[in-house]
Amino acid sequence: MNFETLRVSRFGFWIIGPAIGGLAGLLYTVIFDVGLPTASAVRGIFIGAPILFYERGLFLQRLRARIRHAATPLFAAATVAIYVVMIVIGNAIAGSILHRVFGYMPNARVAMMLSNSGFAYSLAISALAAFVFRVRDLIGPRVFTNFLLGRYHHPISEERIFLFLDVVGSTRFAELHGDLAAQKYLGTIFGALAGPVARARGSIDDYVGDMALVSWTIAQGARDAACLRCVFDFAQNLRENSADWQAQFGQVPEFRAALHCGSVVTAEVGLAHRKIAYFGDTLNTTSRLESLAKELRTPVLVSRDLLKRLGEFPRDLVTNDLGSHHVRGRQEALCVAAVQERSETSLYSAGS
Repeated sequence: MNFETLRVSRFGFWIIGPAIGGLAGLLYTVIFDVGLPTASAVRGIFIGAPILFYERGLFLQRLRARIRHAATPLFAAATVAIYVVMIVIGNAIAGSILHRVFGYMPNARVAMMLSNSGFAYSLAISALAAFVFRVRDLIGPRVFTNFLLGRYHHPISEERIFLFLDVVGSTRFAELHGDLAAQKYLGTIFGALAGPVARARGSIDDYVGDMALVSWTIAQGARDAACLRCVFDFAQNLRENSADWQAQFGQVPEFRAALHCGSVVTAEVGLAHRKIAYFGDTLNTTSRLESLAKELRTPVLVSRDLLKRLGEFPRDLVTNDLGSHHVRGRQEALCVAAVQERSETSLYSAGS
């Protein structure tokens, strides 16, 4: 998957991560009034940066994915354990550099030692980071950030791209295997969707039964057709892991996807349970498109409005104009098109 924005973001984080770690090291010097600022900054870089890289998914991706799927107590224990290992190794590397390059320490043994206050500080910051990242995972990165910034505390009008992705055959699966098995099935599917959405710089805003609601700003979703790339990245993920799906659930998931864009009003709603919600015809139209995709037996249905807003269309995807259709709740007919991979005559079944 080739997203320019993703490459820039990841490249930038290789600089931002060490900078944050260095600042945390300097903060330690200020709080405890011990050590040399340079030495604390170097230790902060080699202790903090690996933890941030891990949470960003720059390494140990499979281990991190497995831990994120665990129950919160297991998630917290495993995450802190990994942090402790990184703290010990990072401190040893930093100490060696301080001794051999800067000559700050009398010998290698002293250089690699971490004071009790230093270890407690590192562990406390790590535990706080684990808590923050867990909350972010539970409510979604974009929602978490917007809550912190208070961006939608007052309703605002904005243009967004929406994807309604509906799991095909989930009702039949529940009838055959029971509700608990069906919930596990859907949970695993939506877990597999998280990676493609993150790589496409989108946000999973809600789950409604067997449907996931994903959105982007126009700039993020249209650049390199990221919103479409997300769908076909997910389809490729399912194909590549088809053997695992067959072994665990006896079938490979199928889905329908409908994409549309337009103006919505976005706002924080609720008090005891707050969430960011969207209001407007654009969201309703996207929902109607998902129903139309079922009628037309089209796995991926995109409005012509969205196709016009996309940047350079991916060469590995093709569109098939399906003309204009009237959808419930909308006076004007909507022009739509099916999208599929150029190398495939049929992406997957779109049965009901």
